[in-house]
Amino acid sequence: MSVFPENFLWGGAVAANQCEGAYNEDGKGLSVQDVLPRGLVGPRTQEPTPDNLKLEGIDFYHRYKEDIRLFAEMGFKVFRTSIAWSRIFPRGDEEEPNEKGLQFYDDLFDECRKYGIEPLVTISHYETPLWLAEQYDGWRDRRLVGFFERYVRTIFNHYKGKVRYWLTFNEINSLIHAPFMSGGIATPKEQLTEQDLYQAMHHELVASAMAVKIGHEIMPEAKIGCMILGITTYPLTPDPSDIIAAMEKDRDTLMFADVHARGSYPRYLVNYFEKKGIRIRMEPGDEEMLKHTVDFISFSYYSSGCVTVHQNEGSDALGNMTGGVKNPYLKASQWGWQIDPQGLRYTLNKLYDRYQLPLFIVENGLGAVDTLVTLENGEKTVEDDYRIDYLRQHLKEAAKAIEDGVELMGYTSWGCIDLVSASTAQMSKRYGYIYVDRNDDGSGTLQRYRKKSFYWYQKVIETNGESLYEDE
Repeated sequence: MSVFPENFLWGGAVAANQCEGAYNEDGKGLSVQDVLPRGLVGPRTQEPTPDNLKLEGIDFYHRYKEDIRLFAEMGFKVFRTSIAWSRIFPRGDEEEPNEKGLQFYDDLFDECRKYGIEPLVTISHYETPLWLAEQYDGWRDRRLVGFFERYVRTIFNHYKGKVRYWLTFNEINSLIHAPFMSGGIATPKEQLTEQDLYQAMHHELVASAMAVKIGHEIMPEAKIGCMILGITTYPLTPDPSDIIAAMEKDRDTLMFADVHARGSYPRYLVNYFEKKGIRIRMEPGDEEMLKHTVDFISFSYYSSGCVTVHQNEGSDALGNMTGGVKNPYLKASQWGWQIDPQGLRYTLNKLYDRYQLPLFIVENGLGAVDTLVTLENGEKTVEDDYRIDYLRQHLKEAAKAIEDGVELMGYTSWGCIDLVSASTAQMSKRYGYIYVDRNDDGSGTLQRYRKKSFYWYQKVIETNGESLYEDE
């Protein structure tokens, strides 16, 4: 018998800015993503450029019915996507929403529910309207809390009854690492002080708590969670100094989850602010607002890293925005991210022990170069056994965490259909069960093809995880 609960939410995840395309259709305004043609690995531009693959994405905006049908064929119980803020409020600071933007998500969510798929909606997934970045310097400006409140009230009132699961900010702790993409902060990172970054983070935390409060008032049955960039860090050696270094690195990841789950700034962070001379400007009511804590904690998990205080010991490892020192016991993906299935079990236990709140794995997967092949029957597919192995091993460790006592709500693997990478703006870094015929140079038909992993995941869902053990 499967250890996964009967109501386990199996599914997949995307972000609007990486799949929708239609960047200037039906009244949509520009977002910060529209001027990041190289993702995080290159400078921003002043205007959208033709070589920015995200402008067209995979044309999900026009093809969502076909894609949702494929997700339903796999058996999805849940589909995580985001609302592009600039589709609803093109500049971000308008008084009234864009009705065509609201209608698109009405249609999308209706299509999901037609197949019995629950939408899991991220309110802000690296999609700050560009106007707010250029005119207000993004979340550095307190006024964004008010703009966000208007946006949140609009979508909560409009989609109540259609969406029961919400996330506030995607990987909220990433603002420290990628202030423009994550927080719409137009000031170059090298010119920002820690005071600037933590003040902006405070504004997001207040806005997130406000969204929880408003959501519970408008939709009492809804579950509203936070989403953190999940980086698990190990000490490279048993040197106690490495142990302390790993503890401190962990706090970089967990400090904002602490605020979301516990309703106040943790003492270690307050001490850090005092030590660094950082003074968070709080407005009356902020501390009370932060007490509106989340219903569950969601996170991304792709890899782990190590830290050490010893110079010249170990080499650098890459990861999801943050790196570390390579773990000699682990292999890495084609993009240098170290593959650590057991780290997922460890992360789940660590988070559940710390917060005693339900958890949701909302991003996990293997970015790889896929080769489209033609089978004897003429069907085109990808023989992605490497992806199947990665996902199987991680899901087995998630099952062990459930056996450990962790309350796990669901699993949405990242990029369930191939999309444009956020970090590199490439199509060749593929995660999906569904191959999209589009290349890094923008060529391709956008035709969809089921990969081998499509049928594998279909069976995983159908058996509620029991098929994970068929190879044993």
